Amino acid sequence: MNASDDPDRTPSERTDVCVVGAGPAGALVAHSLARRGHDVVVLEGGDRFDFDDRKQRMERSIRPGHDALSVWDMGGQRDAYTSTGEQFYPLNHARVKGVGGTTLHWQGMVMRLHESDFESWPISYDDLRPYYARAETALGVAGADDNPFAPPRETPFPLPAFRPSYSDSLFAEACEKLGVTMHSVPSARNSEPYDDRGQCVSYGTCKPVCPSGAKYSADVHVRKAEAEGARIIDRARVHRLEHDDGGERIEAAVYATPNGEHRQEAREFVLAGGGVETPRLLLLSKSAQYPQGFANSSGAVGRYFMEHLFAGMGGRIERRTRQNHVGFMTSECHQFYDEPGRGTDGIPDSGDELTPLKLEFLNYAGPSPVEIALGANEWGDDLLSSIRQQYGNDIGMGALAGQRPRAENRITLDHGTKDDHGNPVPKIHWQVDGRTKATLRRANEIQRAILGELDADITWQVGPDNTGPAFHHMGTTRMGTDPNESVVNLRLRTHDFENCTIASSSVFVTSGAMNPTLTIAALALKASDHIHERL
Repeated sequence: MNASDDPDRTPSERTDVCVVGAGPAGALVAHSLARRGHDVVVLEGGDRFDFDDRKQRMERSIRPGHDALSVWDMGGQRDAYTSTGEQFYPLNHARVKGVGGTTLHWQGMVMRLHESDFESWPISYDDLRPYYARAETALGVAGADDNPFAPPRETPFPLPAFRPSYSDSLFAEACEKLGVTMHSVPSARNSEPYDDRGQCVSYGTCKPVCPSGAKYSADVHVRKAEAEGARIIDRARVHRLEHDDGGERIEAAVYATPNGEHRQEAREFVLAGGGVETPRLLLLSKSAQYPQGFANSSGAVGRYFMEHLFAGMGGRIERRTRQNHVGFMTSECHQFYDEPGRGTDGIPDSGDELTPLKLEFLNYAGPSPVEIALGANEWGDDLLSSIRQQYGNDIGMGALAGQRPRAENRITLDHGTKDDHGNPVPKIHWQVDGRTKATLRRANEIQRAILGELDADITWQVGPDNTGPAFHHMGTTRMGTDPNESVVNLRLRTHDFENCTIASSSVFVTSGAMNPTLTIAALALKASDHIHERL
């Protein structure tokens, strides 16, 4: 059941700021500006989900007979897309349309990009550093200053880090022998009560749903924005923007609701629909002056789509691993991030030219007892015996490799396939380049060495040829100083329109290998400051 069935979805009187999208970027922008006295309207295309329904959604995720997309009501003509290129891109696998966006089912890992990641950006790590600190406070990040490879910090994390899982202690023995350094994972979940939310109670279903609310989701800042006077309109699908007669300013966002089409005017517009829907909206918005789509005079809208690719390996060892007791990672390794080819005393150097690489230690690498039972054809004592044999000795590792920006990887419109409002759906042109595959191969080499030190019987491997995405959509409205090569400037404002800001991972210039949400949040707070200055 949704939190509201028939609210007022008509437009507000001309307002200060119209935000499109109520995910983490849109929610933070709305709250930041509303608390400073600006009139803010947020248009969200999806539903507003009732928090009290989360336990039911958790049960739906673990019981047979339910499609994974149904947990957050994804799928159907509304969410249609097409994919072309070397590899199919499963877009709907890990996105949510609704108030809170994809943070409703994300993993909650929040690392800062490294200083080296900004070498191709028009801003530096130092430019974003104060916003990273604000973002960590806003989201409630649990972490520790134990990562010798992390960029410099200015303050401690708001919350103490989670203790390493039991399986991490097994990895630690092997990593120490090989000269591989483990450290904690910054996590946007409460290790103790914070911001009127309780601490993690270990449901273990972080993805796709946290029933307790201990893991941050963007509906937290939606509620904060509403408390400051912002207005949130759900089921308001923005399908085009309109500009003024001079073509210099966005004048209105045209949106469809269950009761008809409306037009929201504002002084400033913020596009926060993510790396796929944001370029799609700009491409849908055409005029005689901008026949190739809005903010697209450079031709870069939709281009340079980037992902993080997964490499993994796992197996079984002769010790109990307590797998699946924790629903998130507690340890990782950034030792190979800036120098993926570097060696250790136990791992040889690699001569390949590689992309950034982040190693992860999985404490949920094998099947849970529920998964074993659901997939079995046995009952009673026979099933119990199988569970005892199959569960409890699995161990595994994961890794993310950054993808380089390539113009041919892009989001366009498929005019032959329409959504439920008759608009062309997004088409994803995507392939994995050779350098990224080489990095995945390097990740597998390191993983094999560590698992070998544990005498693991390796039973599965992902990468480089059977890799898949981490569902981090980046780079489709990139930031830059040259209007002929980029979409937004250093202040996240589009080059073509003086009152249109994009707050999204779509402005990323490179991908790094860090989960992007903390950087999205930092950029959103930065954008909010610049909008406030203009207002």
